[in-house]
Parts: sequence; structure tokens; C-alpha cells
Amino acid sequence: MDTPLIITIVVVAILVLVVLAVVVPRLRRKQEAKKQEQARDHLQEAELRSTRADKERAAAEEQVAGARREQAEAQERAAQAEREANEKLESSARERAEADQLHERAQQLAPNMTTEDNRDGRHPPERR
Repeated sequence: MDTPLIITIVVVAILVLVVLAVVVPRLRRKQEAKKQEQARDHLQEAELRSTRADKERAAAEEQVAGARREQAEAQERAAQAEREANEKLESSARERAEADQLHERAQQLAPNMTTEDNRDGRHPPERR
């Protein structure tokens, strides 16, 4: 081989090494910058999703609380209606008992008198 050819090969090899020494770190820095950018994007997306999830959770908890409150109110209304119905039942039972007592007294006072006679305002015919 000729000396100039060897020198040329050595110079080219040195140039290639220099170019690689300059280019490779730049490529690594670009790759690192790209990875950092992706990481930043992921962090931003994670923050957005976390905020959205927190809002959805708060809304769901509020909805559950509202449903429980409505259920409690409905149960209270049902209990109140049941109390009122029981009071009416008790009142009607008292009224029925009083009516039965009055009916018995009326029978004792005038055994021949019927309910229909009382409605007409007539007195029963006297028996002879």
C-alpha cells in the first residue's frame, strides 16, 4: 500500500471517529430531551386524569349522599303516614266501641226500636 493511501485511510478514520464523538452525544441528548418531554406529557396527563377522577368521585359521593338523604326522608314520611294511619285506626276503634255501647244502651232503653226507626225520627209502635 502507498503511504498516501494509508494516510488518507487514517485521516478518514480519525474524521469518522471525530464525527461520531460529536454526533453520538448530540443524539443521546436529543433522545434524553425527547424522553423528558414524553415524561412531562405523561405527568400532565396523569394530573389531568387525577383531577378529573377526584371531581367525578366527589360528584358520585354527593349523589350517594343525596340518595341516602332522600331515602331517609321517604322512610320518615312512610313512618309518619303509618303513625297517622295507626292513630286513625285507634280512633275508629274507639268510635266503634262508643257506637256499640250507645247501641246497647239504646236497646236497653227501647228494645223494640230499630236503627231505621231512629233514622226516620219515628218512634216505634207501641205494643199492646
